[in-house]
Amino acid sequence: HVQLVESGGGSVQAGRSLKLACSVSGDRLSSYCLGWVRQAPGKELEVITTLDTDGSKEYADSVRGRFTISKSDDKKTLGLEMNNLALDDSGMYYCTACLTCSRIWNGHRDFWGQGTQVTVS
Repeated sequence: HVQLVESGGGSVQAGRSLKLACSVSGDRLSSYCLGWVRQAPGKELEVITTLDTDGSKEYADSVRGRFTISKSDDKKTLGLEMNNLALDDSGMYYCTACLTCSRIWNGHRDFWGQGTQVTVS
C-alpha cells in the first residue's frame, strides 16, 4: 500500500514558476512508477508526467520542456517543477503510483493523493 500527500499548490501569474511536492510512503516503494496527473474544471483527467523505477521520465506534449519530474534521494518526495506556467495549466494536480507507467498513461491510478490546486492567472 502507498500513501501520497501533495503540497505546494497555489495561485501564480502566467509565465511564473511553481514547484509541487508529493510525500510518498508505504511498502515496496521502489516497485512503483510514480507520476503526476491533473484535472481542470469540466475537463478529463490528463496524465502529464511519469517517473519509472529505472529513472526514465516521460512527459505529455502539453508540458514537455516546461515541467520536470524528480524524486528525492531518499525516494520519499516526488517533485514537479513547473516553469513558464500558462492559463491552461490551472487545475487540481494529483500524484499517483502504479505498478507500471503504462497503467498511469492508460488512465489507471492504483494509489493517489488528495490533490493540490494550481491556479494560473
